[in-house]
Amino acid sequence: MELRPLGKTGAAVSEYALGAMTFGAEADETASHAMLDRYLEAGGNFVDTADVYSDGASEEIIGRWLDRTGRRDEIVLATKARFRMGDGPNDVGLSRLHLRHACEASLRRLGVDTIDLYQAHCWDPATPLEETLAAFDELVAEGKVRYVGVSNFTGWQLQRAALLGCRRGQARVVTLQPQYSLLVREIEWELVPLCLAEGIGMLPWSPLGGGWLTGKYSREERPSGATRLGEDPERGQEAWDRRNTERTWAVVDAVSEIAGALGVSMAQVALAWVTQRPGVTSTILGTRTVEQLDDNLGAAGLELDREQVARLDEVSDPGLPPYPYGFIEEAGEERAELRPV
Repeated sequence: MELRPLGKTGAAVSEYALGAMTFGAEADETASHAMLDRYLEAGGNFVDTADVYSDGASEEIIGRWLDRTGRRDEIVLATKARFRMGDGPNDVGLSRLHLRHACEASLRRLGVDTIDLYQAHCWDPATPLEETLAAFDELVAEGKVRYVGVSNFTGWQLQRAALLGCRRGQARVVTLQPQYSLLVREIEWELVPLCLAEGIGMLPWSPLGGGWLTGKYSREERPSGATRLGEDPERGQEAWDRRNTERTWAVVDAVSEIAGALGVSMAQVALAWVTQRPGVTSTILGTRTVEQLDDNLGAAGLELDREQVARLDEVSDPGLPPYPYGFIEEAGEERAELRPV
């Protein structure tokens, strides 16, 4: 697997990360440990989890695997905090109080002294950003965290975090973990250019659109059975009624045609497209079984050619909202030849 820098740092991570959201929920401990073993065998070194995944069980499963195998130094270990972990008023959010408790709890569950990448799981409107960044900086200074990142931030939120960290000389935000796939490209309006300008590495989650891009669903019938949408058709961003659109099926058809031409799976094509996008550091794989992981790992080394990328870009283009993005794009057309490369 190709190695890439973790944002603007000297740390190297594999182009595909193993996401542990399924650990303790859709994958039991035996299956989770088998996926960790297989992922490292394939050359991966980047494992991402969160305290809220299975209410802490995901971190505990990883911790027991680390204790059993002794392979802590072989991986870059990432986790996240922000969502509710208890019934108390301070068991949620990005306050200094909650982040301190959350970090120490994650360290205990993982059985490690230091978290390599500690991330804010989502923006917290109730906590001043200055407080969150100061708390992160303290954890880095104490050696409990090496690098900090954020997930699910808007453009202005991420830009403010970058500027505040620089101005105050605090530990800077080195990564953004956004939802990004052929079905979700709106981050290209602001977040992608911002990450490129600031040297913030992107760690896309849900690169397969919650399974939509694997070919498991069809126009003719609502999903059923042992799939994520079959078990929960109203599943958040991936809900059947939300994504059952002509644009979605046009994207699925294009992915299927390219996969057939290349002799690979649809999942591998969709993963390769995301991983080849500008600014992407590592694409997060979320699998239930070793078999699914093996198929996903087949995307490593798969390079889509210019024509294939152009086809996927065109069919998946969500278009620009008329204002301000469309207006700005039109106003800049006559200056296009002078844009910096």
